[in-house]
Amino acid sequence: MIEKILLAVSGLGHAEEMLKTLKEIPSIQQANVTVLHVVPAQNTAAAMTGKWEEGGKILANAIQTLNLDPSQVSSILRQGEPKDVVCQVADEIDADLIIMGSRGLKRLQSILSNSVSQYVFQLSSRPMLLVKDDIYVKKIRRVMVAIDNSDAAKHCLSLALFLLRDIPGGQLILSNVTTDLRGKTSEVSEISPEKNPTLAAAVAEAQRQGVQARCFTSSGKPGEEICRLAEELNVDLLLLGSPDRRPSVAKSFVDIDRLVGASLSDYVRVNASCPVLLARTVA
Repeated sequence: MIEKILLAVSGLGHAEEMLKTLKEIPSIQQANVTVLHVVPAQNTAAAMTGKWEEGGKILANAIQTLNLDPSQVSSILRQGEPKDVVCQVADEIDADLIIMGSRGLKRLQSILSNSVSQYVFQLSSRPMLLVKDDIYVKKIRRVMVAIDNSDAAKHCLSLALFLLRDIPGGQLILSNVTTDLRGKTSEVSEISPEKNPTLAAAVAEAQRQGVQARCFTSSGKPGEEICRLAEELNVDLLLLGSPDRRPSVAKSFVDIDRLVGASLSDYVRVNASCPVLLARTVA
């Protein structure tokens, strides 16, 4: 399911560390990687030359850090608006996964600061793995999927099973949150899947692929509960379905209509204590 990975690097190293960890997973080891660095336009030719040289060094350092089989990695250094170029290159190479670093800004902050990861997150229909600057990337053993009846959640389940099926001792954690917008929370409870039809179907699929699964439920505000579950259960990677996507006609406009809204995926990507993989469904 993941054969082509686009790694967008900025020189900070967080996205590179995430890819190195992913490459330890047997199902990912043969994936081809495109490492991208984007050079923003500059006001003078001298400044542009300096940025090109700096970008070349960033790419070279990233590839050296990754230490991948040369036949599996290629690099692209391109000039342009970073948020646009990442989306363009993802389409050009038909990426199965985009990996990016993230400052973990909230939606309004992200838009006002012209956040690249926020823009790509909103507009790409491809799975996207975000690694916040303050996240410690751990060896992937415990993968959590927030489960409901949506197609996006089912896609997340498929991705999680793809990652876990060849990891010795790997564990799938399935979480289902009962929404209580008053903020009244319950204890995190491990349950038998037979008590929850949504979880039961996911466990049955995991068993068919030989993956051990455990089921947990809680109630409260969904974003807060998903983050709480991930932290309490010491999750290494969180997968979340994210069907909310602006139509293509609105791509050039700031997403003002949802600035004051409550986006589950926005909350989780900002507040989760582990890397977050968002699997989109096309609007």
